[in-house]
Amino acid sequence: MMTYPETRQEDIQDDYFGTIVADPYRWLEDDLSEETKAWVKTQNQVTQQYLLQIPFREAIRQRLTRLMDYERYSQPFREGAYTYFYKNSGLQNQSVLYRQKEGHEPEIFLDPNGFSADGTISLAGLDFSRDGSMCAYQLSRGGSDWTTATVIRTEDKAVVGEILKDIKFSGITWQGNTGFYYCSYDKPAEGSELSGLTQYHKLYYHQLGTAQKDDILVFGGDATPRRYISASLTEDERYLLVSAANTTSGNELYLKDLHSDPTQGFSTMVGNSEQTHYVISNEGSKLFLYTNLDAPNGRVVVVDTGDPVPAHWKDLIPETADVLNPSAGAGKLFALYTVDAVSKAFQYSTGGSKEYEIALPGPGTAIGFSGKKTEDRVFYTFTSYLYPATIFKYDPATGLSERYKSPSVDFDPSQYVSEQVFYASKDGTKVPMIITRKKETQLNGMNPTIIYGYGGFNISLTPAFSTSVLALIEQGGIYAVANLRGGGEYGEAWHLAGTKLKKQNVFDDFIAAAEYLVKERYTSSDYLAISGGSNGGLLVGAVMAQRPELFSVALPAVGVLDMLRYHKFTAGAGWAYDYGTAEESREMFEYLYRYSPVHALKKGIEYPATLITTADHDDRVVPAHSFKFAAVIQRVQSGDAPVLIRIDTNAGHGAGKPTSMAIAEVADKWAFLFYNMGLEYKVLT
Repeated sequence: MMTYPETRQEDIQDDYFGTIVADPYRWLEDDLSEETKAWVKTQNQVTQQYLLQIPFREAIRQRLTRLMDYERYSQPFREGAYTYFYKNSGLQNQSVLYRQKEGHEPEIFLDPNGFSADGTISLAGLDFSRDGSMCAYQLSRGGSDWTTATVIRTEDKAVVGEILKDIKFSGITWQGNTGFYYCSYDKPAEGSELSGLTQYHKLYYHQLGTAQKDDILVFGGDATPRRYISASLTEDERYLLVSAANTTSGNELYLKDLHSDPTQGFSTMVGNSEQTHYVISNEGSKLFLYTNLDAPNGRVVVVDTGDPVPAHWKDLIPETADVLNPSAGAGKLFALYTVDAVSKAFQYSTGGSKEYEIALPGPGTAIGFSGKKTEDRVFYTFTSYLYPATIFKYDPATGLSERYKSPSVDFDPSQYVSEQVFYASKDGTKVPMIITRKKETQLNGMNPTIIYGYGGFNISLTPAFSTSVLALIEQGGIYAVANLRGGGEYGEAWHLAGTKLKKQNVFDDFIAAAEYLVKERYTSSDYLAISGGSNGGLLVGAVMAQRPELFSVALPAVGVLDMLRYHKFTAGAGWAYDYGTAEESREMFEYLYRYSPVHALKKGIEYPATLITTADHDDRVVPAHSFKFAAVIQRVQSGDAPVLIRIDTNAGHGAGKPTSMAIAEVADKWAFLFYNMGLEYKVLT
């Protein structure tokens, strides 16, 4: 049995409706204290000492490095006289932004790899003025959600004005080429920037050549306090649209005609945030909107800006049995549907006529189908678990696609199979799961298997190629992705079936997926691992607490693990739509307390071998969740299986993570998995 560092306990208790709850590790919530820093250092030392003894750890890292070493491109986009695109030559820590004029060779426009020696400063956003003459780019340091914005002239890349600071959860929305809109929060007190509560978003207008302190508050603040605000302009820059919400689900929608009296305020399109709505495009005063109002799977409606309230909305693309995600480009509307977690795509005229079903390469995920009205082509990317992300150019005049950029990855897809199954959850609900493996893998119950899940926030898990997954399945492993309730795969009803007092449905769905894989002999409990990040980290923590004997290895990443206090940090209060809070009612407290991973772990139980992963700059799901979970499970673990925490330094929730750091993390996870299943890693040449 392993010896873990001693984690100091303190006598802190909270009273929830008469129930006293101890919180002995609350001091770990202060991630910037010297004591917490020392704890992080000691825990990392123990974890690294353990990982160093795994003889094939370096071989896995080298294999992942070789697999990742291929050129990757983004979809191109047109701005002014240039076409822009991102490219990664293979192992660059950050992708490089190129631009190209017709008939000329590409040139580097921005190379984020030069922003820091270790690649931990990343490009977090990029927005051009309508004429392409100005560009504002955002930088994130160490993976933080807080960014800075630098404005440059695209002609010569000269910096214009001061660098804007303390921007968060925001794009840059240009109005002309002399000013733009952006959002931020009041910065938390010094010393709590990465954990302090960010309560109310504010929309500002910044005029080039003026100081940020003089920026104009456009929306939010005391008049309209909202946790999440975003702004957009129609392509003709006539209408400013503001989305506002207090939770991560649903939004209000406001409109301002910038061509009329500039002193006129916003008109209300939707005054509550019970559903989701956004403008896709416009033709003059005619707006095309997505909404799931009275349509849980989504629809496209059209309305005139003269009176844009829901009573006047008219269906253009009605709701169907499948979940809709629409877009616009080249003067057309595109209806992208999720059908049993895979994509189907259709082209519509702005008059509502269906023109083409777009032929996709097979079952998988398509994204894109957007662009300016003036373009005569749009681009989309298609991928699946066995199909590396490939960019296609699509012609709306003919409905035909042509391959634009194809990656060259070191694997033969004909040796593998990716199949979808449906299994019954505890209450009989049918849940889809896609299982990917080598064709020659025998279903003998002895295959190393990972089930990955998320199950929350209306987010759909759809097929996507990953070299990390390839490194597992080429070893005879199996990778299974379950489309749990709480996600968006079957619309808002599916989402709501996994929220608040129905959250246990998500855990039941995941447990049933594991039981299916064992029953059908894909694997057995000795060779079964569970993995998930963020809300998926909560999933892993809750399920391993409820059914510890079902799994051999658990890999909770950047998880929401203290369900009684999650809403007290950064933007966590906005997650209450999915979770509820411990203060809102006795029933809600008791429900959260029952499954909250930090509180559900019990002494005397043999938990799976566990490798918790987080990062010290994660200001989305603060690392205190993972710190406290690690302290508890190390104290109560009764079996010999190790329970370790791996804490990246100068990294955040995941976005912008350098390639080298991402490879190292996956290598450690896979090494930990194989080692604790008693398996050898076969070195491939």
